[in-house]
Amino acid sequence: MTTRTVTTFVVFNHPFRLTGLDQLQPPGNYEIETDEETIDDLSFIAYRRVSTLIHLHPQPDRPGIVQTWTVDPSELVAALAADERSTEEATPVGEKAGYNETVR
Repeated sequence: MTTRTVTTFVVFNHPFRLTGLDQLQPPGNYEIETDEETIDDLSFIAYRRVSTLIHLHPQPDRPGIVQTWTVDPSELVAALAADERSTEEATPVGEKAGYNETVR
């Protein structure tokens, strides 16, 4: 069985929370690692997700400690969607429409 790791980056514009973490995570760029393994006995190459990890930012009270957290991919997608909705709600109407003026 062959394994591979796919690395992506996501951006949170607002603080967010994930199951099992006590503190809100700060906004910013986050590295996501997805480990996948091949599915044997197929006539083509296919992979299944084995785990998804997020590299968290160090907490202000513990600056030298970096955490990597196992996250449910569907929870990560939901957190990113909630962050996107929050960003859209906070954006002035003129900017949503692509204008540079503020609608009053």
